[in-house]
Amino acid sequence: MTDQQKSVMQDRGTVRAVERALDVLLCFRAKDELGLTEISKMIGLHKSTVHRLLATLETRGFVRREQSDRYRIGWSILELTSGIYRSGDFSTVVFPEMTALRDRIGETVSLYVRSGFERIRIQAVEGIHAVRRVANIGMRFPLHIGASGKVLLAFCNEPLLDRMESAGALPNNFNKAEFERQLEDIRKRGYAVTFEEREAGAAAVAAPIMNRQNQVSAALSVSGPVDRFSEANLERFIVACVDSANLIGKVFPF
Repeated sequence: MTDQQKSVMQDRGTVRAVERALDVLLCFRAKDELGLTEISKMIGLHKSTVHRLLATLETRGFVRREQSDRYRIGWSILELTSGIYRSGDFSTVVFPEMTALRDRIGETVSLYVRSGFERIRIQAVEGIHAVRRVANIGMRFPLHIGASGKVLLAFCNEPLLDRMESAGALPNNFNKAEFERQLEDIRKRGYAVTFEEREAGAAAVAAPIMNRQNQVSAALSVSGPVDRFSEANLERFIVACVDSANLIGKVFPF
């Protein structure tokens, strides 16, 4: 065998190893945490081969092994996404975490930013249930109605509510004092919950995404039919939403 032939075979082997390693990483689209046997079955490789691939990926930080000998995606994946962050496409950066949140709780997840006296849905991942909130990207809503709007107002570092009142952007019968008490409660809790406030039959939980200057960058929300926001589910939805919002704020300094 010539040196050139050996080189070609070596290259093919290297490419195949890369393909297999990528197949391992792509398994985590289905579940947050996987065991060796599960991954082996998913990609059709012997467990010893998968173990070697996982060991290599672990040394590079692309997977991390838990004490239970199960694996999760590692932080090196997030480092790679910093290139997307630098491109300025905030909604693209947070989409994977929004999808993970949706998979965790099953309900529609939306991302809102403030535009003047309104909020705009700039990204959404719809729930897995047959009956779910349909979240159209680009929709605008008033800031003073709904969990996400209240979060954006509560954590804003400027007297935005006063400006809205001066500009006539609030209803004539608006109770400003009561609303300010609501905002204070939201600041204390760190999240907002609303039931049928903007839309009949719908409920929502929202949490702020804070940047490193402790300014609110966006609101992350979970929404769905009121009957699925029962007392049993609500605490789980709140914890999941707040955790995801905090993670986005810590990893991506928007």
